[in-house]
Amino acid sequence: MKKDNDKFVSTQLRGLSHRIHRFLENSPNKKTIDSITGTHGWIIAFLSCHRDVDVFQKDIEKEFDVTRSTASKVIDLMEQKGLVRREKVACDARLRKLVLTEEAEALSKLFEHDRIHLEETLTRGFTKEEKETLNNFISRMKNNLEKENDREENE
Repeated sequence: MKKDNDKFVSTQLRGLSHRIHRFLENSPNKKTIDSITGTHGWIIAFLSCHRDVDVFQKDIEKEFDVTRSTASKVIDLMEQKGLVRREKVACDARLRKLVLTEEAEALSKLFEHDRIHLEETLTRGFTKEEKETLNNFISRMKNNLEKENDREENE
C-alpha cells in the first residue's frame, strides 16, 4: 500500500538520492579508496571526463549545483589531499584551472567503473528514449528550482 507521501516527486527523488549514495558507498572500489569522499569521487570523475578542456572552480559550482564557498572548500581539501592542482592558464593570469594529480588519475579509473555500473543499474530495462525523457524531466526540474530560487532572491 502506497502512502500519500510517496506520491510526491521530491520524496521519491530524495529516496533515490539516498539509495545512490548507499550504492556507491558499498561498491568494492569505494572500499579500496576509503580516504576519498563521494563528493571528491564525483569531482575526480568530472575532471577526468573533461581533461581535454580547462576546468575551473566555476565549472564545478555549475555542474554540481553548489555555492562558491562550498566548491572552494571542497577543492581546497582535495588539493591538500594531493588529488588536484590549481594551474595558471595562459589567457588570464588570475584564473587557475583544476588538474588531476597522478594519484587522482589512477582513482578516476575506479570511479569511472563505479559510475558506469551505477548508470547501468539505474537504467536497466529503460529504452534509449525513456532515458532521454528522464534526463529531460530532471533537467526541467533543476531549471524550475533554479528559476524559483532566482525569483525569491530578487524579491
